[in-house]
Amino acid sequence: MSSSPSREVFIKGITVDGHTFRPSDWAERLAGAMSCFRPEGSALDRASFIGYSPYCVPQVIGGVKCVIVSQALRDSEPMAWDFVMNFARDNKLQVADEFLPP
Repeated sequence: MSSSPSREVFIKGITVDGHTFRPSDWAERLAGAMSCFRPEGSALDRASFIGYSPYCVPQVIGGVKCVIVSQALRDSEPMAWDFVMNFARDNKLQVADEFLPP
């Protein structure tokens, strides 16, 4: 039985050397920058401009701030995907296909 590839990646607010990433609102800022990227055909009503994109959502899991990034973003907006992944790489953040609490 083969497993399907993960459909999302987790960017954790922990650096590769184990430090908590700052500023404390980094996840909301990153997800806010991606808020305009939405699935094709999404309704463009007033509420759609207030929330986060379903492709890039900030969460706290197991006490760790993270951003959950849908791989659908890579398919629909490759440059936006590169931006998010480069943010993680440039800031030396942990990226995983599944979230395993520290």
